[in-house]
Amino acid sequence: MSQHRHPGAPGRAGAVPALPDLPEATVARLPEYLRALHALAEAGDETVSSEGLANAAGVNSAKLRKDLSHLGSYGTRGVGYDVALLIDQIESVLGLTQCRSVALVGVGNLGHALAGYDGFASRGFRIAALFDANPSRIGEEINGLVVRHIDELPRAAVDESISIGLIATPASAAQAVADQLVAVGVTSILNFAPCVLSVPEGVDVRKVDLAIELQILSFHEHRKASLTALPATGGSALTALPGGLAATDTQEAIGT
Repeated sequence: MSQHRHPGAPGRAGAVPALPDLPEATVARLPEYLRALHALAEAGDETVSSEGLANAAGVNSAKLRKDLSHLGSYGTRGVGYDVALLIDQIESVLGLTQCRSVALVGVGNLGHALAGYDGFASRGFRIAALFDANPSRIGEEINGLVVRHIDELPRAAVDESISIGLIATPASAAQAVADQLVAVGVTSILNFAPCVLSVPEGVDVRKVDLAIELQILSFHEHRKASLTALPATGGSALTALPGGLAATDTQEAIGT
């Protein structure tokens, strides 16, 4: 996902401060560090070592130190990182110092659950408007918000200062919804529909496909099962290959 930033002129009221040009992998890990830091702060910890923060975030400490060095944060030898300061630094870089308004389009089972989730507010986001095209959904109230018809999106985008669109529609409707979001000025989209969206340059899209994640886990389960089935010592194992072929050992299986 590309980052499109527009720094303002120095000293100008409302200018956007210059941001470091971070690697995408680093950007993807910063929210994990932030989650771990908030948990440490809630536990009363004022400092944390790189090893402690890395373990809490599920990464190795060398990678964490490199990521945080991009922010100009190196910690203090023998002390570690100041938890509150590091929270402020990461939230500033991620643009979480302001609450961002989100439009959620599609209030089926998944959309309904997302609309009712209270955790967004504590992470810097506000579900500001709900939309659907199904007449049976229009007027339904979810978590204090009334579902509107998608045709009301242009007005709501202005009234609620919508900056992010969340698509939870069927795949067949997702592209049309993305086009409507882009048309009203939304330049960041989180897509839960199982499809690839086509958007103009300057629009960032993140895709969340739960089925793909389950398929990846299925691969790991399949692999663990196949390793467990291998003979403990010697002998030949029959390896099934695509097309109904089989190999009796590793060399035959790879064609050598």
